[in-house]
Amino acid sequence: MIFITAKVMSKGQITLPVDIRRNLRLSTGDRVALIYENNRVILMNPAIYAMEQLQESMVGEWQKAGIHSQEDLDALMCEVREELEDEYESSN
Repeated sequence: MIFITAKVMSKGQITLPVDIRRNLRLSTGDRVALIYENNRVILMNPAIYAMEQLQESMVGEWQKAGIHSQEDLDALMCEVREELEDEYESSN
């Protein structure tokens, strides 16, 4: 964990210390996500935040779809590939 304080300027701006920017892989002009939760502000790279939200929303979806093993997943992938090939062949 990195603990650094920053001063809030008159327009509400702060300067992110280089260690924070480096860890978040932020460059000049990049956007950041600010999440206010439980009296805390979390600053994140928006792409990472979006991926975390997607991962959270997908929890349990494989089980609901009846996929419980790698073999189930492989079978589904083969089925989808066959459907796509059939669609491609019928369109040409």
